[in-house]
Formats: sequence, C-alpha cells, structure tokens
Amino acid sequence: MKKILQILSLVYLGIASVNGQNTVGLISYDVMQAYDGYNLIYPHNQPNVYLLNNCGEVVHVWEDEPNFRPGNTAYITEEGLLYKAKRDASIAGDAIWAGGGGAILEIRDWDNNLIYQFEMNDSLYRLHHDFAVMPNGNIIALAWEYKNTEECIAAGRDTSTLAQGVLWPDWVFELDPSLDSIVWEWHAWDHLVQDFDSTKANFGVVADEPYKIDLNYGRPDGHPDWHHGNSLDYNPGDDLIMLSIPYFDEIWIIDHSTNTEQAASDAGGFGNRGGDLMFRWGNPITYQAGDSSDQKLFFQHDAQWIDDFLDFSHPYYNRIAVFNNRVGPDYSTANVITPSWSMYDHRYEENPATGRFFPEEVDLTLIHPDTFPLYSTGLSGVQFLSNGNVLLNAGRFGYAFEMTPDNEIVWEYVTPLRAGTPVAQGETLSINNNLTFRITRYPADYDAFEDKDLSTTSYIELDPDTTLCAILTSVDQVMVDEAFKIYPNPVNDRLTVEWDGMKYAQLEIYTLQGQLLNSVNASGGRKYLDVRNYENGIYMVAVRTDDGFYTKPVVIQH
Repeated sequence: MKKILQILSLVYLGIASVNGQNTVGLISYDVMQAYDGYNLIYPHNQPNVYLLNNCGEVVHVWEDEPNFRPGNTAYITEEGLLYKAKRDASIAGDAIWAGGGGAILEIRDWDNNLIYQFEMNDSLYRLHHDFAVMPNGNIIALAWEYKNTEECIAAGRDTSTLAQGVLWPDWVFELDPSLDSIVWEWHAWDHLVQDFDSTKANFGVVADEPYKIDLNYGRPDGHPDWHHGNSLDYNPGDDLIMLSIPYFDEIWIIDHSTNTEQAASDAGGFGNRGGDLMFRWGNPITYQAGDSSDQKLFFQHDAQWIDDFLDFSHPYYNRIAVFNNRVGPDYSTANVITPSWSMYDHRYEENPATGRFFPEEVDLTLIHPDTFPLYSTGLSGVQFLSNGNVLLNAGRFGYAFEMTPDNEIVWEYVTPLRAGTPVAQGETLSINNNLTFRITRYPADYDAFEDKDLSTTSYIELDPDTTLCAILTSVDQVMVDEAFKIYPNPVNDRLTVEWDGMKYAQLEIYTLQGQLLNSVNASGGRKYLDVRNYENGIYMVAVRTDDGFYTKPVVIQH
C-alpha cells in the first residue's frame, strides 16, 4: 500500500501528458521535469508577439496592425519592454528583399504603447533577421547594404558569379534610441580578400588572410544576398558580436571594443585586430584551411553564447551553441563548442598545425530521440535552461520541445497557425505552414513579470483542448480542498465520489495521457462509478461544477 501511495503522489503532482490526439498547441507536458517559465513566440505570416505559459495558454499578447510581419525576432527586457523587428507584408517594389528581411525596429512597453521606432528599408540599406539588446538599452542590428556592379568589380569580384550584377553584403550597427542615431558600425565590405584579379583592390592569397572574407566565396547561384546573416548575439563581458553566416556555413565573431574608424580597419580595439574577423568556425574551406571533411556547420541558425538567464554554475555557461540545420539529409542537431579564448590578449587561438581556429570538434551534439522531429532546413533555435534541460525549435515545422540531459522529452508545442491563421485542435500541419523563427523560455521569476497579470486569457488555436492543463494547474487547490472526496483508493470494483457545493456535477475519468474514458452527469453530492472494466493502473477522476474543476488520482487494482 505504501508503494502505491508513493506512486500516487507523483502522479498527483502533475506527471501527465496531453491527449494523444492533439496535433497543435500543447502536445505533451511533464510538469515535474519541465522548466517553469513563459514562452515568447513571434510566428511568421502574422503580426502579433505572444507570451504563452507552459500549458500553451496566452498570458499576454502585443498586437499589431494586420499588414505587418515579423522581421524576425523579439525580446523582453528585465524592465518589461518588448524590443521587436517587423516589416510590411507587402514587399512589392522593395529594392532589397530576401528571406528574413526586416524594415522596422520598435520598443514597446508592457501595454503595447510605442516608445521608440527606427526604420531602415530603402535602395541602399535594409534591416534583416536579428538584433541584440545591449545592457544600456542600445540595439546592435544586422542589415544589408547595396553594392552596384562597378563597386563589385573594383573590389575584385568575379562577375561570372554575379548573377544579378549586385551584392548585398552584411553590415552591423549600434543604434542609440535616446539619440535616435547610429553610434557604431562594422561592414563586411571593409574586410575582403580576393585572388581573382591582381589589378583590383583586396588582392592577396586567401589562405594567408584567415581574418578576412573571400569576396568570391559564397552562394553558387550568385544571388545578391551574399552572406544572409541569420542571427546576432552580443557578449557584454568581452564586448564581442557573433554572427551566423549560413551561406559560408560559418559563425563569425567581431570586436565591438573598436570605434567605427577602427572597425573599418585591421587594427585597434582590445584585440588590436580592428574589424577583421576575430574568430570563424564551421567551414575552413572558406579561407582555404581545410576540405569538406573538416566542415562542421551546415546552414546553421541561432549562434549564441550560452548565457541567457544562466549563471556560472551551468556546465556550458558562456560556451557557444548553434542550431545545425542541414547536418544530415533528413535531420538537424544542436551543437556546443568551446573556442580557445585568451582573455588577456583578447583573442581566439588557432591550431598552428592546421591554421584553423580551435576547437577541432564539437563538445556536445543534441538530437531528438526520434531524429526526424528535429529537422528543419532553415529558421530554428536552441536555448539552454537553468534546470539542465534544453529547449529546441524546428522552425519550418513550428515544433518546439524541451529535452532533459537524459534525452527525455518533457514538453512539446506546435505553433497552431496555417499561414498566420489559427487552426482548430486536431488539424494537421505540414512543412512551412507554421514557420516559427525562434522560441524563448523566460523564467517564471523574470523581473519583467513582477506585478504583471499573467492569468490565462485564451489560446492561439481554435477549439483548444483545455482538459489536461485544468488538471495540472488545479493540483495545489486539490491538495487542500476537502470538498471533493474519492474512496476507496485503491479501488477494486466501485468508486464513490463525493462533492460539496452545487447539487449537480459532471464526473469524468481520464487516463494519464489525458484521454477521456467516461463522463456522466450526477446530482445529490454523491455518485458511484463502476470501474470493473478498467485495467489496473492510475487514472485521474475529475469533478466539474459551477464552483470549479477538481481532480484527484485513483489507483484501480483488481
């Protein structure tokens, strides 16, 4: 009996999963093992930023006009401010456009009041993909800049790989909202090398210039979106900026301790390398220091220092994580690496034997236990959580899951949108229906949420399955509420259910997977339920009255 009651207590505290028929919204949830917090999502093809609890319920939303789309990321600061990027849904006539294009950066308060707005989308420059919020509130943003045919030729570009006659190389700038001005900038175009035309600028030996960018490497189709930088992260401790450059299959790190003049040169800053690359990793073919067998990254996303909401006690604190999209023909991974960083020299160390930056191999490879659910050729993200779990998002399928260090899935969610329009629970979504660039889990005690109303308001999906979360979130109330009794427990043949308050009630029995097995109307405050046909095991009994929804576990033992 004691062993049964111990098992019962564990179930009682919330080990459960959603009805197996769920196809969107919350798919599974282990309350005991999942990290407690709120999930920020900014799905494609619609304008709103949503904050969800772990049950998939919307606790806050920042709405926008229907003509806007993500551009692509959003972040909540400790002060409760929302920083977000967006663009107009219509791109007709835009001079610069490719996937991930943005146009507008905004700061909004918790009540969605606009505090600041900055726009960059014209014939010469356009925001795209990602940005980072600095501790002082400034924004480091990623953008394209236009280079015409003459500029490309003068820099040493091979025109046979210039399909449209122009390039849009990446550049990075720091924006001070209080001044409404750009206070620092770095341009990839200032750090080139080429071995194509000795009569043009930047001519040299690519293999001898690992800190510069080969102007003639990149997309084989010659599309102007040469780099397609798809993520940006800032390290305030070392004053560094990390970029994910998928068309080079590399991550780059540059020095933000420079001023703008130094950032355009190869000298200055703490590392005295100016704006040249301080670190590059993932594909040494780009600087002729290896071959295909040395390539480690494949159209990666979400390159970052592992530090969000963590402290030094986390085993991977301040290492680098990246979502490796196309590492396999039908699966993706998340990887962790540890570069060799000399804090005294403010430099990343290289392997003298190979000419490549350390490390030679990854420290950690994460993959979904079923492999395919973690497959996405684009978008996607990874977040390490302070309880040791990892949150991953396969962006092209709108599928996010939390995994323990033992590779156990303890939370799953599918963005319930088709082309930006909510779908009903039970509908099936396919690739690119519900694109979700990234998902971020904020701790439940995050400063931004203090004194905020985070009571549930709604779901994104239509016809939501509310049953399981009602069970899970009613646990504390059930533990102290004696108005609902079931006995005997364990039960062999007939279960007695008693309730106080309303005369009429709805009695329900569920499996631990959330499947409804029986539902009966009852009156008089007492009902007898025949359980002789149920298999031995643990079930949940629920009572619905006008006063509330109450649940308790029961062991059936014949």
